Amino acid sequence: MKGREVNSFTDAEERAVELDKVVPFLLETRLREQGANFRGADNFRPIVVKDGNLLTGQNPPSAEPLGRQMVEMLNSSASQAAE
Repeated sequence: MKGREVNSFTDAEERAVELDKVVPFLLETRLREQGANFRGADNFRPIVVKDGNLLTGQNPPSAEPLGRQMVEMLNSSASQAAE
């Protein structure tokens, strides 16, 4: 993940839903440790981060905008392939 722009469920969100003691590690922390450029939003706000072909969404509210962006990427790739 080194150098990649990403996001995921944040450490603060894990704490807010009281899962920080349940999950084996906090994903935001692990991604940062691996050198990712982590971009997060406020708790439970939708955000999608695109880095090349990699799309990441922070949380369940991010599912819809992530899906829309994925469809845009696929349509764009299909259009370019047809040219």
